[in-house]
Formats: sequence, C-alpha cells, structure tokens
Amino acid sequence: MMYPSQGVAGVDMPVDAGTAVVSAEQITRDFKTGFGSVQVLRGIDLAIMPGEFVALQGRSGSGKSTLLNILVGLDDPTQGSVAILGQSLAGLNETQRAALRRERVGLLFQNAHLIPTLTAQENVEIALRLLGTASKERSARAQEVLERVGLKEKVDHRGLELSGGEQQRVALARALVHRPRFIIADEPTGNLDSLTGRNVITLFQEIVNQTGVGLLVATHDQRIASAAQRIIRIQDGLLV
Repeated sequence: MMYPSQGVAGVDMPVDAGTAVVSAEQITRDFKTGFGSVQVLRGIDLAIMPGEFVALQGRSGSGKSTLLNILVGLDDPTQGSVAILGQSLAGLNETQRAALRRERVGLLFQNAHLIPTLTAQENVEIALRLLGTASKERSARAQEVLERVGLKEKVDHRGLELSGGEQQRVALARALVHRPRFIIADEPTGNLDSLTGRNVITLFQEIVNQTGVGLLVATHDQRIASAAQRIIRIQDGLLV
C-alpha cells in the first residue's frame, strides 16, 4: 500500500506517482580553504523515483556525505538545484525545509541515536510528537511500525536494554513512522553483525516494495548493493 499524501506546513507541494522523490540537477559544492577552494561535487545529476531502492557507493572523501546533506536540504549546493517531490529546496526557508524533512523524509544513520532511557515505542513516537500527532494515534502508529520491523515484543524495552541490531531497527521504525516518501540512509549496517545486517537489508526491500517509498542508501556494504535495484557510484565528486 502506498503511503497517503500529506501536506507540509508552508509548502505548496502537489505530488503524483510520476514525480521523483528527490532530483538533483548539475549540483556542485565548493568549500573554501586557506589556499583557495576545493570542489567536492562537480556537476551531479540524479533522480530517484517512488518504489526505487538505490545504493550509493564511493570511497571515503568521494563526496557521498556532502551529496546526502544537499539532497535533504541540510547544506546548499554552490550551483545547481535540488527538489524533493517536485518542490525546489531553493525556494524554502530553514523552517520550511525542516517541516519538509519532518513530514516527507526519513533519515537513518550508522548510529541509531536513540534516547537510552526511553522505550522503543517512546523513541519512535518522537517523530510524531514533532508533528503534533495526537497521543492515541502516536501510540498506534508506533506499535504498528515496530511490529513491521520485528520488534513487537520489545516496544516497552528501553534503548539501553536493546542489542545493537534492535536499536537500529528502532531507528528504522522511527524513520518510517511519519510515512515519508523518501528515505535516506548513511551506512545503516556499518555497526551491525552479518546476520543483523542481512535482516535490515531484507526489511529495506520489503518496505520499498510494500509502501512505494524511494530509498537511497550510502554504503560500503556489498550486500546492500546486491539487494538494490540500482547502484550509483561517486568518484572525485562525479557520478561514474
């Protein structure tokens, strides 16, 4: 089932199935140094569609993290344009960009970044609290998504009581609970053992297939690359 379309406060964003969840055109990014400037990205063109699972690979220093930050509006390109679901980020102020991320984008990192004294359910509900979702709906949706990632029996366990793999699955549930259209993950299996990593990859495939979300995973894990529908590689600031 596709996630329903939801509006973003302060953002006029009509959505249809043919709109890329994220698109970038001729993205460059320069950083000033004491000796001038360094061009980290050099003309990136990229589009990810709904229901597409894409792996981004490249060596450390190739520009992966810079590109990810630009794609979700945490950084601005020196030149070029980025749009999420057809909405140009250049036309949004910081408040609107934050609203767009809260409502339409799911973020997942190598470290789960859970609040250790909160339960799994409470950690997941944080994403809905930021949206002002009513308590009863927060609870129901958090339990639903925790069951989807295989943690039905762990909803009341605190973050510090969960294994590393369980914590990462809670983080994935948190990234999903607000029903994003675009998920971006940065080395999500980097701290996981082989079995847990495979389970997370399987979850990625199931979520993309069942919800139609667009997923971009930056990774060195060849298992993720093998599971993805498409692999893009970045080298010296260019997609190759």
